[in-house]
Amino acid sequence: MNFILFLIVGLIAGALAKAIMPGTADEPGGWFMTMILGVIGAFVGGFAGSMLGIGGSGMVMSIVMATIGAIIVIGLMRLFTGRRAV
Repeated sequence: MNFILFLIVGLIAGALAKAIMPGTADEPGGWFMTMILGVIGAFVGGFAGSMLGIGGSGMVMSIVMATIGAIIVIGLMRLFTGRRAV
């Protein structure tokens, strides 16, 4: 059950991160990739929250930390997959 809840929080975080950082039309993956990155971001945000001592503080804080993690992961993805000048 916790795994399913983790996925749901990650999908919500991915959607929120996409709303905060909409991106461009030529961004690879679109919404699907953003949701996957949201799940990865949920892991990153949950880990960071537990390291800061604010993990497990309720559903709202879990979504906030997961969204912050998703924003970080999406930003890193954009940094490393940006267009290269030829």
